[in-house]
Amino acid sequence: MATVETVTMAAEDKQQDNPQGDASKSTGKGGSPDASGKEAKPAPERKRARNLSEDKRFKLFSGSANRQLAEEIANHIGVKLGETKSQRFADGEVYFQLLENVRGVDVFVVQPTCFPVDQHLVELFIMIDALKRASAARITVVVPYYGYARQDRKDRPRVAISSKLIADLLTTAGANRALFVDLHAAQIQGFFNIPVDHMFASPVLVSYFRELNLPNLTVVSPDAGGVERARHFAQKMVAPLAIVDKRRTDINVTEVMNVIGDVEGQNCLIIDDIIDTAGTLVKTVDALYANGAASVYACASHAVLSGPAIERIAASRLEQVVVTNTIPLREAAQKVEKIKVLSIAGLLGAAIESIHMETSVSSLFS
Repeated sequence: MATVETVTMAAEDKQQDNPQGDASKSTGKGGSPDASGKEAKPAPERKRARNLSEDKRFKLFSGSANRQLAEEIANHIGVKLGETKSQRFADGEVYFQLLENVRGVDVFVVQPTCFPVDQHLVELFIMIDALKRASAARITVVVPYYGYARQDRKDRPRVAISSKLIADLLTTAGANRALFVDLHAAQIQGFFNIPVDHMFASPVLVSYFRELNLPNLTVVSPDAGGVERARHFAQKMVAPLAIVDKRRTDINVTEVMNVIGDVEGQNCLIIDDIIDTAGTLVKTVDALYANGAASVYACASHAVLSGPAIERIAASRLEQVVVTNTIPLREAAQKVEKIKVLSIAGLLGAAIESIHMETSVSSLFS
């Protein structure tokens, strides 16, 4: 809105200076000559500061879900997190207040919807509503981990498509744009009626494993649904691809059936987007070793690690599990030497800068 107002005011000033000018000159649009035969120049547009620390039209806020990641992002782009006040009433209701002016500002809110999922979602909705009512020019939700993403279709009778519902709620609350990392299914972007930027953690993960330089590497997809993700990773690592065929018998319960591809004598790297209870992961590890794998590593974007996940990973034959910090690790997980965390703050910071400056984010996908 501020940009439109600036252009309009510039046009009105020109019209007052030269009331006899033609329509193209008074509106600031070029392409048509004026009375002297010269082409009219467009009204100058307000430019954003190249340094975000000096840009008064940019602010970054954080919810309570992963403040450490938000602080890392802020350090990367050279700004301070916006000041807020957040607390809970005795009955658990969220109270949120902005402690600084955001009128006409391009605002970014960092809040993954990790455990407790519903609590963090409601907090995000309330933050968006407060920003909207404080007249923020644009509100971009930065959701490194999108909860309810696995409920993206009707796979059984009389079930909800919760992923679509959350998309509607974010939009209704007042979000103008969304930034996600490794959605469980890319088509979730279609649930939104606002612009969505879908980032991938693979550049960070690929860089780590390139430095690790594992010989005789084979990239493994733990199920058929993750083949595209694993294939992309295998191409980056210049490695062959294997697939584990599994049959899901109940929610969070799987039975590994068969390994498709040659893994004998290979160092295998399992690629997934989420590690939840780690049931699929440890059974995939067992299947790979049963087929002659020399060693097994795993990596994932989102370390949900619910239920017995930490104990399963610690007791497994995995050499290492590499995850990103889209979700903060629980204290018990931090004590497991097998689990290594990589930061995606630089990736998200670069994406936020590109969105604010209205430049392409496609270069961040490589």
